[in-house]
Amino acid sequence: MANKKIPMRKCVGCQEMKEKKQLIRVVKTAEGEIVLDDTGRKNGRGAYICKSSECLAKARKTKAIERSLGTEVSQEVYEELEKEMNGLDG
Repeated sequence: MANKKIPMRKCVGCQEMKEKKQLIRVVKTAEGEIVLDDTGRKNGRGAYICKSSECLAKARKTKAIERSLGTEVSQEVYEELEKEMNGLDG
């Protein structure tokens, strides 16, 4: 039996390759809206980030998500990411 390939993606915060399931996907849709993608299947340009507040802080400081998506990311998106990570921690 062939081994099933595990999709790997790079975190925009720490620049480490990790399994896709371990990361949160932020998507820029065709309409230009920026949303979190729980399923990992929404259409649009995606950026992946680890489920840790350190990576989010680093990505925010270096504007890594903005560069990956090619657009400005609003404060609300960062707050939503923080809520998602806090929900996972506790």
